Amino acid sequence: MAKINQTETVKVKRIYRSDKDRMLWGVCGGLAEYFEVDPTIIRLLWVLGTLASFGFGIVLYIIAAIIIPKKNRR
Repeated sequence: MAKINQTETVKVKRIYRSDKDRMLWGVCGGLAEYFEVDPTIIRLLWVLGTLASFGFGIVLYIIAAIIIPKKNRR
């Protein structure tokens, strides 16, 4: 087990809605940035999941758009 020095900082990876890879509110683009994959793959999986769940993916997308914060680019 590795020890972490108290002077070392650990960067926490967070999910944000994307402001550059977005079609609606940037949820799929933000997930793609987090997982470091192509946003098109996430969008296709989301559409397939929505079709397989009889439209529940739309509700999840709206909830995610409300909960996931937008990234502040400075």
